[in-house]
Amino acid sequence: MRILLGVSGGIAAYKAVLLLRLLREQGHAVRVVPTAAALRFVGAPTFEALSGEPVSAEVFDDVENVQHVALGQGADLVIVAPATADLLARAATGRADDLLTSSLLAARCPVVMAPAMHTEMWEHAATRANVATLRDRGVHVIEPASGRLTGKDTGPGRLPDPEEIARVALAVAAGPAEPVTDQDLTGRSVVVSAGGTREPIDPVRFVGNRSSGRQGAALAAAARARGARVTLVAAHVAADLTDPLVAAGVEVVPVSTTAELRTAVRRAAVGADAVVMAAAVADFRPVAATEAKIKKVAGQAPPSIELVENPDVLAELAAERLRAGQVVVGFAAETGDETGGVLEHGRAKARRKGADLLAVNAVGEALGFGTEVNEVTLLDEHGETVAKAAGSKRQVADAIWDAAVARMTAS
Repeated sequence: MRILLGVSGGIAAYKAVLLLRLLREQGHAVRVVPTAAALRFVGAPTFEALSGEPVSAEVFDDVENVQHVALGQGADLVIVAPATADLLARAATGRADDLLTSSLLAARCPVVMAPAMHTEMWEHAATRANVATLRDRGVHVIEPASGRLTGKDTGPGRLPDPEEIARVALAVAAGPAEPVTDQDLTGRSVVVSAGGTREPIDPVRFVGNRSSGRQGAALAAAARARGARVTLVAAHVAADLTDPLVAAGVEVVPVSTTAELRTAVRRAAVGADAVVMAAAVADFRPVAATEAKIKKVAGQAPPSIELVENPDVLAELAAERLRAGQVVVGFAAETGDETGGVLEHGRAKARRKGADLLAVNAVGEALGFGTEVNEVTLLDEHGETVAKAAGSKRQVADAIWDAAVARMTAS
């Protein structure tokens, strides 16, 4: 892969050297394009020695090859690390006053920016507006890490580790399997929950389920691709699913228990046009978790674990509607039994929960949880079938958003 590595002028520029070495070791061709300020932190000979390519910050170098356009045109991926507040501002306003910003305007490949600056600069309204502008244009801006900054300061604004930047950037470059071009969620704010909650029994055991979070992650990715501002409340969802979402501008809120998920979802739902509860939420939790691991004692019966019912987060959201006109979508992972089939149980649950839409899917061995594909029947609040969807989890996600957008438009 042909990677353009932009480096702007912050103290974290030294980490770009580590990122460059990492990308080269993985077999990628890397051309470093620093700003003039970046070269005051790390000299051109260092970048040239590690990349094997010339390094310049000047538009007027190599004019005969029109490199201020050619570099961007020829890249398969652009990474800017660190991206200072100044670089974000210049990129957001379309400035082309040096080789890096000119190359950014010419690039038509994925662009990933890893900001690094002091906390006050990162949290300033101007920076947040610039980041929002870039994300709306399709630039993948990674959230900075929290930790030690220059001097005695600590807080959010630290450049993520080079390994993290490389992993996210390469995942973004791989691209979604099924890109969506419809922008019918532009200007909308949505909340998606994903994964499976875990209720602790003792320090090493828990009551949980087999949800991987793939369907919820697909719903978040689809919503973002359709233009929405997305918050993903993620219960034990693997980093390889959330990293590309963070790079795409999705806010990921990690949680563990049902109580934590409930708090995070309700907080985000106050300003949301739609809430999709795709997480597999534990129905029960132990009354109390022990502080020490429960030991197996020979000759003694295993201890009994008393359970108590968890709050019904979906039913609460459907009943309260934390924002006027909010569309609430739930999931029902069902198995048939002697009292009825999957769809019968789903219809009863749809009427009981009161959500606008309920996606009913069968679960079991190689069904639903942990798979790459899914099949759902969408029911309305009366238990009537609205639509059916089958295929990859991204295809199912888009079908669900099609139905949810129709509800938003009608309200």
